Amino acid sequence: MSNNTITAAEALNIAKLITPTEQGIASRVLARTTGGNLTLFAFDEGQGLSEHSAPFDALVQVIEGELRLIIDGKPVIATPGTLVRMPANIPHSVEAPKPAKMLLIMLREITLKAE
Repeated sequence: MSNNTITAAEALNIAKLITPTEQGIASRVLARTTGGNLTLFAFDEGQGLSEHSAPFDALVQVIEGELRLIIDGKPVIATPGTLVRMPANIPHSVEAPKPAKMLLIMLREITLKAE
Protein backbone atom coordinates (compact mmCIF):
# COMPACT_ATOMS: atom_id res chain seq x y z
CA MET A 1 0.00 0.00 0.00
CA SER A 2 1.25 3.47 -0.85
CA ASN A 3 -0.47 6.82 -0.45
CA ASN A 4 1.76 9.71 -1.46
CA THR A 5 0.60 13.33 -1.69
CA ILE A 6 3.76 14.87 -3.07
CA THR A 7 4.93 15.02 -6.66
CA ALA A 8 7.44 12.35 -7.72
CA ALA A 9 10.81 13.24 -9.27
CA GLU A 10 10.65 16.91 -8.29
CA ALA A 11 12.67 18.97 -5.77
CA LEU A 12 10.16 20.54 -3.38
CA ASN A 13 10.70 23.20 -0.73
CA ILE A 14 9.48 21.36 2.37
CA ALA A 15 8.61 24.55 4.29
CA LYS A 16 6.24 25.63 1.50
CA LEU A 17 4.31 22.33 1.50
CA ILE A 18 2.20 23.41 4.48
CA THR A 19 0.29 26.56 5.38
CA PRO A 20 0.23 27.50 9.07
CA THR A 21 -3.12 28.02 10.83
CA GLU A 22 -3.42 31.10 13.03
CA GLN A 23 -3.63 30.03 16.69
CA GLY A 24 -3.67 26.38 15.65
CA ILE A 25 -1.88 23.38 14.21
CA ALA A 26 -1.87 22.37 10.55
CA SER A 27 -0.83 18.94 9.30
CA ARG A 28 -0.32 17.36 5.90
CA VAL A 29 0.42 13.70 5.23
CA LEU A 30 3.16 13.57 2.59
CA ALA A 31 3.41 9.77 2.34
CA ARG A 32 1.78 6.76 3.96
CA THR A 33 3.03 3.20 3.45
CA THR A 34 2.94 -0.07 5.37
CA GLY A 35 6.43 0.86 6.64
CA GLY A 36 5.42 4.22 8.10
CA ASN A 37 4.21 7.76 7.49
CA LEU A 38 5.68 11.18 6.71
CA THR A 39 3.59 14.04 8.08
CA LEU A 40 4.40 17.74 7.97
CA PHE A 41 3.17 19.92 10.86
CA ALA A 42 2.98 23.70 11.30
CA PHE A 43 2.43 25.03 14.83
CA ASP A 44 1.48 28.60 15.68
CA GLU A 45 3.12 30.17 18.73
CA GLY A 46 2.04 28.48 21.95
CA GLN A 47 0.46 25.48 20.22
CA GLY A 48 1.45 21.85 20.71
CA LEU A 49 0.50 18.22 21.07
CA SER A 50 -0.42 16.98 24.55
CA GLU A 51 1.34 14.00 26.09
CA HIS A 52 0.70 10.73 24.27
CA SER A 53 2.61 7.67 23.08
CA ALA A 54 2.74 5.69 19.84
CA PRO A 55 3.29 1.98 19.26
CA PHE A 56 6.33 2.64 17.04
CA ASP A 57 9.36 4.92 16.89
CA ALA A 58 9.01 8.43 15.52
CA LEU A 59 11.57 10.98 14.35
CA VAL A 60 11.01 14.75 14.48
CA GLN A 61 12.98 16.97 12.12
CA VAL A 62 12.52 20.69 12.74
CA ILE A 63 12.21 22.72 9.53
CA GLU A 64 11.54 26.21 10.96
CA GLY A 65 11.23 27.76 14.42
CA GLU A 66 11.80 25.92 17.67
CA LEU A 67 10.08 23.04 19.44
CA ARG A 68 10.19 21.93 23.05
CA LEU A 69 9.64 18.20 23.33
CA ILE A 70 9.18 16.31 26.56
CA ILE A 71 10.15 12.66 26.09
CA ASP A 72 9.69 10.39 29.10
CA GLY A 73 9.88 13.47 31.33
CA LYS A 74 13.09 14.79 29.70
CA PRO A 75 12.93 18.21 27.99
CA VAL A 76 14.56 18.46 24.55
CA ILE A 77 14.88 21.73 22.61
CA ALA A 78 14.86 21.15 18.84
CA THR A 79 15.83 23.80 16.26
CA PRO A 80 16.11 23.78 12.44
CA GLY A 81 18.37 21.02 11.21
CA THR A 82 18.00 18.88 14.34
CA LEU A 83 16.56 15.39 14.49
CA VAL A 84 14.97 13.90 17.63
CA ARG A 85 13.95 10.25 18.10
CA MET A 86 10.89 9.50 20.19
CA PRO A 87 10.95 5.79 21.15
CA ALA A 88 7.89 3.56 20.79
CA ASN A 89 5.51 3.36 23.76
CA ILE A 90 7.23 6.24 25.61
CA PRO A 91 5.10 9.28 26.59
CA HIS A 92 6.00 12.47 24.75
CA SER A 93 4.58 15.93 24.03
CA VAL A 94 5.43 18.81 21.69
CA GLU A 95 5.18 22.56 22.33
CA ALA A 96 6.02 25.48 20.03
CA PRO A 97 7.24 28.53 22.00
CA LYS A 98 7.24 30.37 18.65
CA PRO A 99 5.83 29.41 15.22
CA ALA A 100 7.45 26.20 13.96
CA LYS A 101 7.30 23.56 11.25
CA MET A 102 8.39 19.95 11.65
CA LEU A 103 8.49 16.74 9.66
CA LEU A 104 7.28 13.69 11.62
CA ILE A 105 8.60 10.35 10.40
CA MET A 106 6.75 7.37 11.87
CA LEU A 107 8.57 4.04 11.51
CA ARG A 108 6.47 0.92 11.84
CA GLU A 109 8.29 -2.30 12.60
CA ILE A 110 8.26 -4.69 9.69
CA THR A 111 8.47 -8.39 10.36
CA LEU A 112 9.51 -10.67 7.50
CA LYS A 113 8.11 -14.17 7.49
CA ALA A 114 10.10 -17.11 6.15
CA GLU A 115 8.47 -18.77 3.17
